[in-house]
Amino acid sequence: MRRIEGYVIVSADGMLADAKGEMPDSIRNEADQRFFQDALDRAAVVVHGRHSHEGGSRAARRKRLVLTRQIAALAPDPEHPNALLWNPLGASLDQALERLGVSDGTVAVIGGPEVFSLFLPLYDAFHLSRAATAKIPGGLAVFTEVGPNATPEDVLAHRGFRPGARRELDADDGVSVVTWERQR
Repeated sequence: MRRIEGYVIVSADGMLADAKGEMPDSIRNEADQRFFQDALDRAAVVVHGRHSHEGGSRAARRKRLVLTRQIAALAPDPEHPNALLWNPLGASLDQALERLGVSDGTVAVIGGPEVFSLFLPLYDAFHLSRAATAKIPGGLAVFTEVGPNATPEDVLAHRGFRPGARRELDADDGVSVVTWERQR
């Protein structure tokens, strides 16, 4: 059985990166990283864009799909032996996963904004961590639909997700996570 789950930490204003596409220190948090890395350790495959990555000492061992427009469909990633470059316009998710040898398990989607938005119709769950005291003016939003009149939570609710209980990851730093489940 396959399950698709998204993972992100955002600022109070719903941003995951600054205008340059870099994650600022203001939303980096050790407790959130433990939550994130533990989830990725359980995943069958990690999916992200060319400029996103999960880092950490275990990253190279994980199977991954790297979304890119630089290829027609699928190609080996010359820099990472466990990775496959994937253009969703040229190959389906099923084709990409089959090529990686992944038939079931959790597909962990970790960004960036276009990747998170592409998977909105497919997520079973979305783990939205928030650094409540940080703001990133002019930053990149988690979903392309986030804007002055729509928060990440608004986008998820509009797409048929329901929030679970808020879990404090680091109360001192104001970092929490809410898992949003798709209502079927």
